[in-house]
Amino acid sequence: MPAVPWLVRVTSLSEAVSYLLLLGVAMPLKYYYGMPMAVMVVGMIHGVLFMLLVWNLLRARFEHQWPAERIWLLGIASLVPLWPFFLDRRVRVWVAESSPAR
Repeated sequence: MPAVPWLVRVTSLSEAVSYLLLLGVAMPLKYYYGMPMAVMVVGMIHGVLFMLLVWNLLRARFEHQWPAERIWLLGIASLVPLWPFFLDRRVRVWVAESSPAR
């Protein structure tokens, strides 16, 4: 079985970085410098990463029995720009707990 909890962590952090790039780089380029292509490109990447995050959260919920509260916390955290970075330490613990013993 693939390491879905690990994918949740990677996708969460990637989505958070894309969100910061969208808000901090692409949107100022669009509104201050008239470069709408930046928002189109970064926005598309961010959207795909968000959908992957939701997919991986659902897989973690049903394949690895992560509690619904954890899924909701990570889902809501993805809507606040810096929150996934603050939750990363806790997510690492959850991933370690979900990994099979070797």
